[in-house]
Amino acid sequence: MPYRMAPWHGERPLSVSPVGEGRVDTGEERPTGPARYQDHVDFRGGQFHGPVSLGAPCDHAPPYEPTVLSALPAAPAGFAGRDRELAALLEGLRPPDGPADTDASVLWAVTGLGGMGKTALALQAAHVARRNGWFTGGTLFLDLAGYDDAPVTPAQAVAALLYALGVGNAHLPSEEIDQHALYLSRLATLADQGKRVLLLFDNVCEPGQLPPLLPGSAEHCVVFTSRESHPSLPARELSLGPLCPQDSAALVAGALRLREPGDDRLEPEASSLGELTGLCGHMPLALQIAAALLRHRRSRGRVASLVAELRSGTGVTDALRSRGVDQYGRPLALAPVLEASVRRLPADRARALCLLAQVPCADYDTDTAAVITERTRPAALDLLDDLAWAHLVTREQPDGQGRERWGIHDLVRSHASALGASDPDLAVAARGARTRVREHLLRQAARCARHMPAPVHDPSPVAVARRDAALAWFDSERHNLVAAVQWPDGQDARARVALALHLAGYLRWRRFFADWIAVGRTARTLAHDLRDDRAEAEVCNHLGSALSRGGRPGEALEPLTRAARLFRRIEDPRGEGMAWNNLGLAQRRAGTFELALDTHRRARDRFQALGDRWNEGRAQHNLGLALDAAGRHTEAAAAFRRACDLHRELDRIYYGDSLNSLGWALVAAERTGEAITALQESLRIRQEYDNWYATGLTGSNLALALESAGRHPEAARARALADEACARAGTRAAVYGHHH
Repeated sequence: MPYRMAPWHGERPLSVSPVGEGRVDTGEERPTGPARYQDHVDFRGGQFHGPVSLGAPCDHAPPYEPTVLSALPAAPAGFAGRDRELAALLEGLRPPDGPADTDASVLWAVTGLGGMGKTALALQAAHVARRNGWFTGGTLFLDLAGYDDAPVTPAQAVAALLYALGVGNAHLPSEEIDQHALYLSRLATLADQGKRVLLLFDNVCEPGQLPPLLPGSAEHCVVFTSRESHPSLPARELSLGPLCPQDSAALVAGALRLREPGDDRLEPEASSLGELTGLCGHMPLALQIAAALLRHRRSRGRVASLVAELRSGTGVTDALRSRGVDQYGRPLALAPVLEASVRRLPADRARALCLLAQVPCADYDTDTAAVITERTRPAALDLLDDLAWAHLVTREQPDGQGRERWGIHDLVRSHASALGASDPDLAVAARGARTRVREHLLRQAARCARHMPAPVHDPSPVAVARRDAALAWFDSERHNLVAAVQWPDGQDARARVALALHLAGYLRWRRFFADWIAVGRTARTLAHDLRDDRAEAEVCNHLGSALSRGGRPGEALEPLTRAARLFRRIEDPRGEGMAWNNLGLAQRRAGTFELALDTHRRARDRFQALGDRWNEGRAQHNLGLALDAAGRHTEAAAAFRRACDLHRELDRIYYGDSLNSLGWALVAAERTGEAITALQESLRIRQEYDNWYATGLTGSNLALALESAGRHPEAARARALADEACARAGTRAAVYGHHH
């Protein structure tokens, strides 16, 4: 239906229909609309013949002209961060260099989780644009209250905007359709006069709130904020996530110094401030509340006391609440903001969010989310898309195999987890979800562990591709796997021990020693409580190896000795020999070289008796390490040559390892030419595999050998290769050398 345009200069609108009798209004039926039109002759339903004139304009309703308006709330105090987003929004609001290519207005959406600072960003940009003179027709702001109990309707919004544009009661048409037409006409008039208008609509909830408010001219710009994405609208979207740690700290510091310029309590408490901003999830609203709490508790002084209070409470979201309101009159309380977003979800989506929150994974791939929510993969993807549109989950970067990944903000997790825990049915469902996830991760870890380098290293392209895929999966799920062993829920002890054992090879390969130690300690307690000697022996062996390799060899001696005894108890001589092997490594790293030599010889002899050439090669290699550490370099070189002989046909990776150690022992024995040959062959093997640490190690050793031989250009190339590998491994070339 086309819009009807009302007269502008005081004439009242007239509706004429073809039949009926004219009558005088007696006051029993009052038409709606402005008060000045309620006492009048009512010709509705009348029949007229010939021309009809409405008469002259009322002399007490003077004409009006468009005026330059500025109806923005104050710019946000202490605005911090968002440099990239602010620059993008300002670029979109800047006046075009030439005529617009379209009649449609420029529409920008600033979206994000409640409390992420959407309104602050939009107002900051609007104030900059106004100061720059980009909107000579005015800058209008309207809060549509989309997340309140009574959102502003489009009709109410149009009426309010007309008032802002200078249309008072005397000129406001009685019909909504006429009000809308007048609104568009007023904006069109301003556009024709070359006066751009910026319309800023805050808290848009439903997509239907916005279209009636959009101007019909490309001269004007519209910015709206919403906690949800609205893909149906033709808007350019800026989605806001958490601030970076530096901007979070700046926001808190700025809020404190705004009230008291000399407030310097943050300077000596940088560590506590980092903890505080982390607890706030780097969310602007949470940070503002934390700053308000610090201002209110000035006498208590230390930031650390607030951190301790937040950590000791039942829920961070409930604890982040302060007295009073912010500069825009909004309560300083986080929980109601998050509750409003969750309340808008359909029941099945809200339940799924609570389940996802109660499974403490750092993030999820879609398959894991499907397991948690007991959905098919397509149904889980639909669910996650809906939650992402509501900004209650976030799309993360795809993992190494291109699979979708999803995250939950820490404060959303805390809030949704508390909601789930308070519901007995959801609490039971969450226990089941955690068990399903552990079983799912265990199946995947067991499959991928079979393709890791140990125990047999197949260099074929198919095997390497499988190994790379397994490493990529472990890389993407590492934090979840480590957490799943340690979830303090008292469930699934056997699954947790099995998961720890399947993780060990990967954590060793990637040198994540802290994770390996944490997983091993938890699994050891679980295995002991299960009275499972084999599981405890295997876990103790891995725990001791992790401690030894992680720079804590003294602590490694007890679990490795325990592992050897348990393997002997269950009559597993191979396992006992492996525990001795690792014990000898720990003894060498602890500086007890003679003990290490005896332990490695014991392990080597055990494997020889068993006919286990692969493990014999490892024991022979480790014996060479102990000899080299004791300064017996010629004997060490002979031990490494024997290890190379054993590994050459059985294990290419360990062959490269032994060649590297042989090269270093030969350098120490001043046989540099032989050393360079061994190290060059080791480097070629290292580069065949995705082991950055080993490549950097051998490259560094080769560079030192070449420098000793005076072959400086070759040494520089080897050093550059080592530096690149070290950077990928997350370490420095300066710490490389022979792996003592």
